Amino acid sequence: METELSRQLGIEHAIFGFTPFPEVAAAITRAGGFGVLGAVRYTDPDDLERDLDLLHRHADGKPYGLDVVMPAKKVEGVTEADVEAMIPEGHRGFVRDLLTRHGVPELAEGETSGWRITGWMEEVARGQLDVAFDYPVKLLANALGSPPADVIARAHGHGVLVAALAGSARHARHHAEAGIDVVVAQGYEAGGHTGEIGTMVLVPEVVEAVAPLPVLAAGGIGSGEQAAAGLALGAQGVWLGSLWLTTEEADLHSEALTAKLLAAGSGDTVRSRALTGKPARQLRTEWTNAWDDPAGPGALPMPLQGLLVAEAVSRIQTYEVGALLGTPVGQIVGRMTGRRSVRAVVDDLTRGFERAVTRMNRIAGRSDT
Repeated sequence: METELSRQLGIEHAIFGFTPFPEVAAAITRAGGFGVLGAVRYTDPDDLERDLDLLHRHADGKPYGLDVVMPAKKVEGVTEADVEAMIPEGHRGFVRDLLTRHGVPELAEGETSGWRITGWMEEVARGQLDVAFDYPVKLLANALGSPPADVIARAHGHGVLVAALAGSARHARHHAEAGIDVVVAQGYEAGGHTGEIGTMVLVPEVVEAVAPLPVLAAGGIGSGEQAAAGLALGAQGVWLGSLWLTTEEADLHSEALTAKLLAAGSGDTVRSRALTGKPARQLRTEWTNAWDDPAGPGALPMPLQGLLVAEAVSRIQTYEVGALLGTPVGQIVGRMTGRRSVRAVVDDLTRGFERAVTRMNRIAGRSDT
């Protein structure tokens, strides 16, 4: 699975694996792909440094990247406390009542929320970059579109390519104008924050909109055949996230959540604002149902929703409350039916890719096998 972009980055397969787990990112890189560590959960630079050090040590000298969440426009002087103060008391009461109805215990005394979406904040994201550029990262991806111009310039100064996710051709053109090097065309099927256009439609639109910039196809890709389809549409690689959640190297800290993922079908996800305030595809649960119910108060805009539900999500995860337990994941969850090593997943992807290419060559009359 070689493309111009994979050769530029020095990787064997044009498989880009986004993951919150450094062990998984390292394993993807070792298997010949390109591991990308998600940084949004790292509010303490020391924690990010620890995990980047682990990733670097276990990548066997092969390339890897980092994914941050940074708005293109800087908001001066706004602290987390300022944002917390904007959360209406009615929404806080809704969370308390929902947890009480499902019998979710309080966290133990002295225990704080282990899940907190604050990586979007300007000072947090920039602190992550201060750590990241001490490591030989080869790609900096931004999940909220184009990062600020000075960040792009700083990355380029370190010889780092900059990627940005796009859910439409219009977004992709903005990225190109901002100086982005790689556009990730993320379709409706994808897990996490995603737009409303399906991958099959989106990828060729974005390829055409930003040519000759390389494009990665994302959303609904979990097999080598689907990867081949992405490249056939003009992409120079595939960006996969959900597929790694049930690998042996992933650490979800919850056997119950892993079991839910393995049992879920492709129709068991929903695009909801329940987690962060922006539409994000995740497992459908009683939690998402409550927030999406017209009778409820509705989710707050990002970042208020993420801060509002942080402790609640930690309590749900800590006590593995099945009815409420969920995670961002794409429609490809239906293919995730058993625990496998990252190496086995990559091998399966490349074998499927080869089957698809052989099949298409046969259809085109270029092969008798």
